[in-house]
Amino acid sequence: MLAFLPKPLVGVLSILLYTLNTLFWFVPVLLLAILKLLPIPLWQSGLTYLLDACAVCWISVNNFTTALFTRIRWHVQGIEQLSRKEWYLIIANHQSWADILVLQKIFNRKIPFIKFFLKKELLYVPFLGICWWALDFPFMKRYSKSFLQKNPHLQGKDIETTRKACEKFRYKPVSIMNFVEGTRFTKAKHQQQQSPFAHLLKPKAGGTAFVLGAMGQQLHKLLDVTIYYPQGIPTFWDYVSGKVHAITVKVQVLPITEDLIGDYNDPAYKAHFQQYINQLWLNKDQQLAELDKNSQ
Repeated sequence: MLAFLPKPLVGVLSILLYTLNTLFWFVPVLLLAILKLLPIPLWQSGLTYLLDACAVCWISVNNFTTALFTRIRWHVQGIEQLSRKEWYLIIANHQSWADILVLQKIFNRKIPFIKFFLKKELLYVPFLGICWWALDFPFMKRYSKSFLQKNPHLQGKDIETTRKACEKFRYKPVSIMNFVEGTRFTKAKHQQQQSPFAHLLKPKAGGTAFVLGAMGQQLHKLLDVTIYYPQGIPTFWDYVSGKVHAITVKVQVLPITEDLIGDYNDPAYKAHFQQYINQLWLNKDQQLAELDKNSQ
């Protein structure tokens, strides 16, 4: 509706509304997080649903802001059969900070609120740590190779600890997000890696394998997401200021089979899982090449 305004003004107004919306919902989330500290399971479970509802409303208002100030033509495929009652692992290519807003836009109210695995140390970040905990963001504890070499008796203990922390998701649907490349795509990073893919960085299978090792029995489906920007990769400012006019998102729903769950320290499983992820990335690269060709 207000996309006719000058782009710099659109960007400023968008960021202002995003900020006000975040501050507004931060207050009830923080208050509910403090109340959730009371160690009564039924009480904590009920507050968890209220907290997720706050997060969904926060995303909904952000989506309204995007619709208010921009004219993006959305081309989205593969989300018709998704459900908020399912357990999902989401993987996607990563090109821009706008990717997160894109994923929240297309998946909001269609699947459970998207969460990320966080390092356990982030639990102690003032204010945010307790909010992430209250929103049931899963915290992981990982040991380095050098640490495990000095303490071999702790082999597999990190997975066991994380698995116990994720037991709460056994009865509550969840969506876990993982950017497999580990960082945003840039031409410089692409050249530095000598990536075999034309439009992607090399996938890092270890993080995804860790998630599946900790939660594989709870997650039901894998959502393989391909995000494509026909005008080229935008910055966050480009997105919020209305410079992005079209976005294509393709979602492939895949089963999480038994062979995808294992110990990444096992050489046979590691080789199999890396081959699986590399094949997904090869397919994604071909898909991006086809989209690029059709947009010209």
